[in-house]
Amino acid sequence: MAHVIAVEGDKVWLEPEQTTSCGGCASSGACGAKGIGSVANRLEARRFQIINAEGLIVGERVVVGVREHALLRASVTAYVLPLAAMLGGGIVGQWAVGSDGVTITAMIIGLLLGLALSRLSAGRLLNRGDLTPHFLRRARPGENCHS
Repeated sequence: MAHVIAVEGDKVWLEPEQTTSCGGCASSGACGAKGIGSVANRLEARRFQIINAEGLIVGERVVVGVREHALLRASVTAYVLPLAAMLGGGIVGQWAVGSDGVTITAMIIGLLLGLALSRLSAGRLLNRGDLTPHFLRRARPGENCHS
């Protein structure tokens, strides 16, 4: 759920709602909802823009989402690619030379290559719009994130 906070031409700025459970989940340490400064500063940093094809107005509450496999693709891009490249480099280094020093060096090189591939892949996902939130519907009165 998000609030429309500004309308600029054919685009609207949205701000995610902060639920009372924020900070209480298992991943609260890594969540973008937490940070240094006031709640207003943290929410401002989380604002995002979508196309206003539905004629949204300031103050409306909306439900937004991402494409079905976006989170899986983003996770694979961020974690699996670098890890697989690092492990692959280590396996090749160990197989080719058998030295711990070479294996560690090959793992570091593999990790760096994996991070570079991850960055390219993330850019492609972003350019295709796979990671972009999309308007789903207007929120019903009294509806919250857990309805």
